[in-house]
Amino acid sequence: MSGIIRAYKRDDDGVLHFREAWYDDEDQQFVINHGVVGHQSKTDEADVEEESAVDGLMAAFAAQCEEDGYAEIPESEQFWVVAQIALKSKDGTERDRHLERKAKAALTGELAWRGLGIVDRSEIGNGHLNIFCLCPDVNKAVNAIKICVRGEDLDFTKLTVAAAPHSDPTAFRVKHSPKQGVGFTL
Repeated sequence: MSGIIRAYKRDDDGVLHFREAWYDDEDQQFVINHGVVGHQSKTDEADVEEESAVDGLMAAFAAQCEEDGYAEIPESEQFWVVAQIALKSKDGTERDRHLERKAKAALTGELAWRGLGIVDRSEIGNGHLNIFCLCPDVNKAVNAIKICVRGEDLDFTKLTVAAAPHSDPTAFRVKHSPKQGVGFTL
């Protein structure tokens, strides 16, 4: 077992919580990150003496999640949330590629540490930088993206955010736009 295990659970009040675990090769630590979706998470780390113990730790984490009612949310039940930033050129310049790398890194951290999903991919074309995120909660993800773009100085005035069900990636609806009444195209 390798990679990351990410599981979610709704409490009695309908609040979505998450837990995730992974092995940090560099620091030789087993890391558990947990909290309320949309809020800064808490992280617990444990040193791992022998890498052979990682599979057992991951299996124990998965079993504990299942016992506590946490489960993975299938991609089919999540949403595509696209952060789109208007560019000055149609096909992108080296400056735009730098913006792409910076934006992907910033959004990856913002979403991950709040249980809001992952950055799946990005692309530049038709005068836009599109960053595709797979998220379990659209509204919280949109708010986190807006906060991140503003906080990282990524030109908030050119940001449009749209969302669609994973099962229908052609049904994007604008959730934030600098101009009212403007449609959304990839």
